[in-house]
Amino acid sequence: MAYNAKVLADSISEAGDRLTTMEVTLPRIVLAEFNTHRMFSRNSASSRAIPPAKQIQRVLDDPFIPVYWGVNEKGMQATAELEGDDRQAALDKWLEARDAAVHYASNLAVMNVHKQTLNRLLEPFMWQTIIVTATEWSNFYALRANPDAQPEIRIAAEMMQAEHSTSQPTVLTNGEWHLPLIQPDERDGVFEKTLNARQISAARCARVSYLTQDGVRDYSADLTLYRRLVSGGHMSPLEHVATPFEYSETGYVFNDHGLSARVPRISPWSGNFHGWKQFRKTIVNENDFSKIAKG
Repeated sequence: MAYNAKVLADSISEAGDRLTTMEVTLPRIVLAEFNTHRMFSRNSASSRAIPPAKQIQRVLDDPFIPVYWGVNEKGMQATAELEGDDRQAALDKWLEARDAAVHYASNLAVMNVHKQTLNRLLEPFMWQTIIVTATEWSNFYALRANPDAQPEIRIAAEMMQAEHSTSQPTVLTNGEWHLPLIQPDERDGVFEKTLNARQISAARCARVSYLTQDGVRDYSADLTLYRRLVSGGHMSPLEHVATPFEYSETGYVFNDHGLSARVPRISPWSGNFHGWKQFRKTIVNENDFSKIAKG
Protein backbone atom coordinates (compact mmCIF):
# COMPACT_ATOMS: atom_id res chain seq x y z
CA MET A 1 0.00 0.00 0.00
CA ALA A 2 2.80 2.42 0.97
CA TYR A 3 2.70 6.14 1.69
CA ASN A 4 0.30 8.20 -0.37
CA ALA A 5 -1.53 11.52 -0.34
CA LYS A 6 -3.98 12.92 -2.86
CA VAL A 7 -6.56 15.69 -2.92
CA LEU A 8 -10.12 14.41 -3.31
CA ALA A 9 -11.92 17.75 -3.22
CA ASP A 10 -10.65 21.31 -2.90
CA SER A 11 -13.07 24.22 -2.60
CA ILE A 12 -12.90 27.90 -1.77
CA SER A 13 -15.81 30.17 -0.86
CA GLU A 14 -16.44 33.64 -2.20
CA ALA A 15 -15.27 34.89 1.20
CA GLY A 16 -11.89 33.22 0.62
CA ASP A 17 -12.25 30.32 3.07
CA ARG A 18 -10.67 27.18 1.67
CA LEU A 19 -11.84 23.64 2.48
CA THR A 20 -9.78 20.65 1.36
CA THR A 21 -10.35 16.91 1.57
CA MET A 22 -7.44 14.51 1.17
CA GLU A 23 -6.96 10.77 1.18
CA VAL A 24 -3.82 9.80 3.05
CA THR A 25 -2.10 6.47 3.60
CA LEU A 26 0.37 6.18 6.45
CA PRO A 27 1.53 3.54 8.96
CA ARG A 28 -1.04 2.50 11.54
CA ILE A 29 1.54 3.12 14.28
CA VAL A 30 1.26 6.92 13.86
CA LEU A 31 -2.55 7.09 13.60
CA ALA A 32 -2.81 8.25 17.22
CA GLU A 33 -0.45 11.15 16.51
CA PHE A 34 -2.44 12.08 13.42
CA ASN A 35 -5.66 12.02 15.42
CA THR A 36 -4.38 14.53 17.98
CA HIS A 37 -5.01 17.28 15.42
CA ARG A 38 -8.51 18.34 16.43
CA MET A 39 -9.05 20.74 13.53
CA PHE A 40 -9.29 17.69 11.26
CA SER A 41 -12.45 15.82 10.35
CA ARG A 42 -11.38 12.29 9.51
CA ASN A 43 -12.51 8.77 8.82
CA SER A 44 -10.38 5.70 8.31
CA ALA A 45 -10.68 1.97 7.89
CA SER A 46 -11.37 0.27 11.21
CA SER A 47 -9.62 -2.80 12.53
CA ARG A 48 -13.07 -3.91 13.66
CA ALA A 49 -14.43 -3.92 10.12
CA ILE A 50 -11.87 -5.86 8.05
CA PRO A 51 -12.20 -9.67 7.97
CA PRO A 52 -9.27 -11.42 9.69
CA ALA A 53 -8.24 -13.46 6.65
CA LYS A 54 -8.04 -10.31 4.51
CA GLN A 55 -6.11 -8.36 7.15
CA ILE A 56 -3.66 -11.22 7.73
CA GLN A 57 -3.00 -11.48 4.00
CA ARG A 58 -2.39 -7.74 3.74
CA VAL A 59 0.17 -7.88 6.52
CA LEU A 60 1.91 -10.80 4.83
CA ASP A 61 1.92 -9.23 1.37
CA ASP A 62 2.60 -5.59 2.22
CA PRO A 63 3.60 -4.99 5.84
CA PHE A 64 4.59 -1.62 7.17
CA ILE A 65 8.36 -1.59 7.68
CA PRO A 66 10.07 1.39 9.35
CA VAL A 67 11.94 3.67 6.98
CA TYR A 68 14.36 4.88 9.64
CA TRP A 69 16.06 2.60 12.16
CA GLY A 70 17.20 5.06 14.80
CA VAL A 71 19.87 4.25 17.36
CA ASN A 72 18.55 4.29 20.93
CA GLU A 73 19.37 7.50 22.82
CA LYS A 74 17.82 9.95 25.26
CA GLY A 75 14.94 12.09 24.07
CA MET A 76 12.14 11.61 21.54
CA GLN A 77 14.23 11.86 18.37
CA ALA A 78 16.84 9.42 17.11
CA THR A 79 19.60 11.47 15.52
CA ALA A 80 21.72 8.53 14.38
CA GLU A 81 20.63 5.49 12.37
CA LEU A 82 21.64 1.85 12.39
CA GLU A 83 23.75 0.87 9.40
CA GLY A 84 24.94 -2.24 7.60
CA ASP A 85 24.51 -5.56 9.41
CA ASP A 86 22.88 -3.88 12.42
CA ARG A 87 20.18 -2.37 10.23
CA GLN A 88 19.55 -5.68 8.48
CA ALA A 89 19.35 -7.51 11.80
CA ALA A 90 16.75 -5.02 13.06
CA LEU A 91 14.72 -5.46 9.87
CA ASP A 92 14.87 -9.24 10.23
CA LYS A 93 13.60 -9.03 13.82
CA TRP A 94 10.76 -6.74 12.74
CA LEU A 95 9.62 -9.29 10.18
CA GLU A 96 9.96 -12.08 12.73
CA ALA A 97 7.62 -10.08 14.96
CA ARG A 98 5.21 -9.72 12.02
CA ASP A 99 5.29 -13.48 11.47
CA ALA A 100 4.62 -14.11 15.18
CA ALA A 101 1.66 -11.71 15.14
CA VAL A 102 0.26 -13.46 12.07
CA HIS A 103 0.74 -16.84 13.75
CA TYR A 104 -1.18 -15.90 16.87
CA ALA A 105 -3.85 -13.99 14.96
CA SER A 106 -4.41 -17.07 12.80
CA ASN A 107 -4.75 -19.20 15.92
CA LEU A 108 -7.34 -16.82 17.34
CA ALA A 109 -9.23 -16.95 14.05
CA VAL A 110 -9.44 -20.74 14.35
CA MET A 111 -10.78 -20.21 17.87
CA ASN A 112 -13.53 -18.01 16.35
CA VAL A 113 -12.36 -14.82 18.05
CA HIS A 114 -13.98 -11.68 16.60
CA LYS A 115 -11.96 -9.42 14.33
CA GLN A 116 -12.40 -6.44 16.67
CA THR A 117 -9.97 -8.22 19.02
CA LEU A 118 -7.94 -10.44 16.71
CA ASN A 119 -6.92 -7.71 14.27
CA ARG A 120 -5.36 -5.62 17.05
CA LEU A 121 -2.39 -7.99 17.09
CA LEU A 122 -1.63 -6.99 13.51
CA GLU A 123 -1.81 -3.21 13.89
CA PRO A 124 1.93 -2.46 14.21
CA PHE A 125 2.38 -3.90 10.71
CA MET A 126 -0.66 -2.33 9.05
CA TRP A 127 -1.09 0.61 6.70
CA GLN A 128 -3.93 3.02 7.39
CA THR A 129 -5.90 4.97 4.79
CA ILE A 130 -7.62 8.09 6.08
CA ILE A 131 -9.96 10.64 4.56
CA VAL A 132 -9.32 14.01 6.19
CA THR A 133 -11.06 17.35 5.65
CA ALA A 134 -10.12 20.72 7.14
CA THR A 135 -9.95 24.46 6.68
CA GLU A 136 -6.99 24.78 9.07
CA TRP A 137 -3.76 23.03 8.05
CA SER A 138 -0.83 25.24 9.00
CA ASN A 139 -0.36 23.92 12.55
CA PHE A 140 -0.30 20.32 11.34
CA TYR A 141 2.31 21.08 8.70
CA ALA A 142 4.42 23.10 11.13
CA LEU A 143 4.49 20.25 13.64
CA ARG A 144 4.52 17.16 11.43
CA ALA A 145 6.35 18.23 8.26
CA ASN A 146 9.20 18.95 10.61
CA PRO A 147 12.60 17.29 11.13
CA ASP A 148 11.70 16.66 14.79
CA ALA A 149 8.58 14.66 13.90
CA GLN A 150 8.67 10.87 13.81
CA PRO A 151 9.79 9.95 10.28
CA GLU A 152 6.68 7.88 9.56
CA ILE A 153 4.29 10.79 10.10
CA ARG A 154 6.70 13.35 8.65
CA ILE A 155 6.81 11.55 5.31
CA ALA A 156 3.00 11.58 5.11
CA ALA A 157 2.76 15.23 6.20
CA GLU A 158 5.31 16.35 3.61
CA MET A 159 3.42 14.52 0.87
CA MET A 160 0.16 16.10 2.02
CA GLN A 161 1.70 19.56 2.10
CA ALA A 162 3.09 19.15 -1.41
CA GLU A 163 -0.27 18.00 -2.80
CA HIS A 164 -2.13 20.75 -0.97
CA SER A 165 0.19 23.49 -2.18
CA THR A 166 -0.20 22.58 -5.85
CA SER A 167 -3.96 21.94 -5.82
CA GLN A 168 -6.22 24.60 -7.32
CA PRO A 169 -9.47 24.99 -5.34
CA THR A 170 -12.82 25.36 -7.07
CA VAL A 171 -14.91 28.41 -6.14
CA LEU A 172 -18.24 27.40 -4.61
CA THR A 173 -21.03 29.92 -4.13
CA ASN A 174 -23.87 30.03 -1.63
CA GLY A 175 -25.94 26.86 -1.86
CA GLU A 176 -23.23 24.77 -3.50
CA TRP A 177 -21.62 21.85 -1.68
CA HIS A 178 -18.15 20.43 -1.14
CA LEU A 179 -18.71 16.75 -2.07
CA PRO A 180 -15.71 14.42 -1.69
CA LEU A 181 -15.82 11.23 -3.76
CA ILE A 182 -18.62 12.44 -6.01
CA GLN A 183 -16.92 11.80 -9.33
CA PRO A 184 -16.74 14.23 -12.28
CA ASP A 185 -18.92 12.05 -14.49
CA GLU A 186 -21.64 12.09 -11.82
CA ARG A 187 -21.88 15.88 -11.86
CA ASP A 188 -24.46 17.07 -14.38
CA GLY A 189 -25.39 20.45 -12.92
CA VAL A 190 -28.34 18.97 -11.06
CA PHE A 191 -27.27 15.87 -9.11
CA GLU A 192 -24.55 17.65 -7.12
CA LYS A 193 -27.15 20.08 -5.74
CA THR A 194 -29.39 17.35 -4.33
CA LEU A 195 -29.70 15.99 -0.82
CA ASN A 196 -28.91 12.54 -2.22
CA ALA A 197 -25.53 13.77 -3.42
CA ARG A 198 -24.65 14.97 0.08
CA GLN A 199 -25.74 11.72 1.64
CA ILE A 200 -23.86 9.62 -0.92
CA SER A 201 -20.69 11.67 -0.46
CA ALA A 202 -20.86 11.20 3.31
CA ALA A 203 -21.43 7.45 2.95
CA ARG A 204 -18.47 7.07 0.61
CA CYS A 205 -16.26 8.95 3.04
CA ALA A 206 -17.40 6.54 5.75
CA ARG A 207 -16.16 3.53 3.81
CA VAL A 208 -13.07 5.45 2.64
CA SER A 209 -13.87 4.69 -0.99
CA TYR A 210 -16.17 5.80 -3.81
CA LEU A 211 -16.98 2.14 -4.48
CA THR A 212 -19.27 -0.19 -2.57
CA GLN A 213 -17.77 -3.14 -0.75
CA ASP A 214 -18.40 -5.20 -3.91
CA GLY A 215 -16.29 -2.86 -6.04
CA VAL A 216 -19.01 -1.02 -7.96
CA ARG A 217 -20.85 2.27 -7.61
CA ASP A 218 -24.24 1.72 -6.09
CA TYR A 219 -26.34 4.71 -5.05
CA SER A 220 -28.81 2.49 -3.25
CA ALA A 221 -26.05 0.92 -1.13
CA ASP A 222 -24.60 4.37 -0.41
CA LEU A 223 -27.95 5.73 0.75
CA THR A 224 -28.61 2.66 2.88
CA LEU A 225 -25.23 3.13 4.53
CA TYR A 226 -25.98 6.81 5.10
CA ARG A 227 -29.24 6.01 6.88
CA ARG A 228 -27.48 3.40 9.00
CA LEU A 229 -24.78 5.90 9.97
CA VAL A 230 -27.24 8.58 11.07
CA SER A 231 -29.59 6.24 12.90
CA GLY A 232 -26.61 4.73 14.71
CA GLY A 233 -25.17 8.10 15.73
CA HIS A 234 -22.07 7.79 13.53
CA MET A 235 -22.00 11.40 12.39
CA SER A 236 -18.32 12.03 11.64
CA PRO A 237 -18.54 11.11 7.90
CA LEU A 238 -21.09 13.91 7.46
CA GLU A 239 -18.44 16.47 8.42
CA HIS A 240 -16.59 16.06 5.10
CA VAL A 241 -19.57 17.51 3.24
CA ALA A 242 -20.05 21.26 3.68
CA THR A 243 -21.43 24.43 2.13
CA PRO A 244 -20.11 28.01 2.34
CA PHE A 245 -21.72 30.29 4.88
CA GLU A 246 -23.57 33.16 3.24
CA TYR A 247 -21.26 36.10 2.77
CA SER A 248 -22.53 39.56 3.66
CA GLU A 249 -21.21 42.90 4.77
CA THR A 250 -22.15 44.48 8.06
CA GLY A 251 -21.01 47.23 10.35
CA TYR A 252 -18.67 50.21 9.95
CA VAL A 253 -15.14 50.95 11.05
CA PHE A 254 -13.45 54.34 11.40
CA ASN A 255 -9.89 55.17 10.47
CA ASP A 256 -7.65 57.87 11.97
CA HIS A 257 -9.34 60.51 9.83
CA GLY A 258 -12.82 59.67 11.07
CA LEU A 259 -13.88 58.14 7.75
CA SER A 260 -16.14 55.10 7.84
CA ALA A 261 -16.37 52.12 5.53
CA ARG A 262 -18.23 48.85 5.46
CA VAL A 263 -16.16 45.78 6.36
CA PRO A 264 -16.90 42.10 5.69
CA ARG A 265 -18.47 40.09 8.46
CA ILE A 266 -15.97 37.69 10.02
CA SER A 267 -16.58 34.19 8.70
CA PRO A 268 -18.24 32.01 11.35
CA TRP A 269 -17.23 28.56 12.54
CA SER A 270 -19.17 25.32 12.13
CA GLY A 271 -17.61 22.61 14.24
CA ASN A 272 -13.93 22.66 13.31
CA PHE A 273 -14.47 24.41 9.95
CA HIS A 274 -14.03 28.12 9.37
CA GLY A 275 -16.44 29.67 6.88
CA TRP A 276 -18.14 26.39 5.96
CA LYS A 277 -21.26 24.80 7.43
CA GLN A 278 -20.88 21.07 7.92
CA PHE A 279 -23.63 18.80 6.62
CA ARG A 280 -23.49 17.18 10.06
CA LYS A 281 -24.82 20.39 11.59
CA THR A 282 -28.04 20.06 9.59
CA ILE A 283 -28.97 16.90 11.51
CA VAL A 284 -31.10 17.42 14.63
CA ASN A 285 -29.29 16.29 17.81
CA GLU A 286 -26.16 15.40 15.84
CA ASN A 287 -24.06 16.02 18.94
CA ASP A 288 -25.94 13.69 21.31
CA PHE A 289 -26.78 10.14 20.30
CA SER A 290 -29.01 9.71 23.37
CA LYS A 291 -31.45 12.20 21.79
CA ILE A 292 -31.61 10.58 18.38
CA ALA A 293 -34.86 8.71 17.79
CA LYS A 294 -34.20 4.99 17.51
CA GLY A 295 -36.09 3.08 14.85
